[in-house]
Amino acid sequence: MGQDQTKQQIEKGLHLYQSNQTEKALRVWMRVLEKSADPAGRFRVLGCLITAHAEMGRYKDMLKFAVVQIDTARELEDPDFLTESYLNLARSNEKLCEFQKTISYCKTCLNMQGTTVSMQLNGQVSLSMGNAFLGLSIFQKALECFEKALRYAHNNDDKMLECRVCCSLGNFYTQIKDYEKALFFPCKAAELVNDYGKGWSLKYRAMSQYHMAVAYRKLGRLADAMDCCEESMKIALQHGDRPLQALCLLCFADIHRSRRDVQTAFPRYDSSMSIMTEIGNRLGLVQVLLGVTKCWMIQKELDKALESIEKAQELAEGLGNKLSLLKLHCLCERIYRTKEQQQELRDHVVKFHECVEEMELYCGMCGESIGEKNNQLQALPCSHFFHLKCLQTNGTRGCPNCRRLSVKPGYV
Repeated sequence: MGQDQTKQQIEKGLHLYQSNQTEKALRVWMRVLEKSADPAGRFRVLGCLITAHAEMGRYKDMLKFAVVQIDTARELEDPDFLTESYLNLARSNEKLCEFQKTISYCKTCLNMQGTTVSMQLNGQVSLSMGNAFLGLSIFQKALECFEKALRYAHNNDDKMLECRVCCSLGNFYTQIKDYEKALFFPCKAAELVNDYGKGWSLKYRAMSQYHMAVAYRKLGRLADAMDCCEESMKIALQHGDRPLQALCLLCFADIHRSRRDVQTAFPRYDSSMSIMTEIGNRLGLVQVLLGVTKCWMIQKELDKALESIEKAQELAEGLGNKLSLLKLHCLCERIYRTKEQQQELRDHVVKFHECVEEMELYCGMCGESIGEKNNQLQALPCSHFFHLKCLQTNGTRGCPNCRRLSVKPGYV
């Protein structure tokens, strides 16, 4: 298959894919991969296969094609191709919750001195790295990466990237419980979709609606949460987007749990867990198990709650997700207090505070914890964040956290 025929077949596959004929598109692209003698065409078709498998939640296949693409890029000896293939490798590992590997591949991308095309990918690299740091609960570095990605998006007038970063920032602020910002950023993403998204994939609309649903639920606006989640789920079902279906099912279950309708929540958690297991989203599985635990606690089935916690803890430790571990210690604390088991209670109180220290989840001004309850937060240029009211009351001539880090023993 020559260069021109390769191009035609790739375009044919894209047309089929955009018409929701995914399996036909995959067959066309696989034929190109087997028969094309054009390395640049093969590189491009591998990019199509990587994107399609990512959207279907077939993350192991996505990783397999990303590894083949690296070899093709090396054959082409082109720094732009190499940067793009390392970004795809980083994204594949991000989806499989291999966060340390993601960070390592992202750093490889940023260290490559390619052309302008490579530089334009830096925003996407920063976004992927931010998502990985967030997966490890390293909040300051995550925020730093998201802000870099946002700057790249603005400098390159890349509205799609801006939309994706806004969704990640919504997730970031949901985790540290500034629910006003958690809603603001996906609302901003939804505005971008409305203003610029005529030619975009519907996944951008679905993504913004899902993150809005999560924020609305946290704010107790359950009817709004349900509306947004239903719209997101409708698009996810139309496009066979299994990862988003799993997240929407989790959100539906959480909404029902917030209404204390445990009987309706359980089957949705089960459906979400089934898809999360199928696609390999281990962090999603931890979130499902957290929801299931809280349902058992509502029903006062404390031993069943502890069983769910044990499964979640094993997963969270494997991932290195410290925030999930903190939440699990908090739930154990409540359970053992009810059971009046003092030794276990003390153990989990100690572990809870160790997690808070490790993640620096406290305000460097007032010393109170961050992420315990809904609070307005404000980040300084160094990406350390504080209670907004503390910054307004005390002002700052620099970051107190950075000052403390600079006088650690050995640096005095």
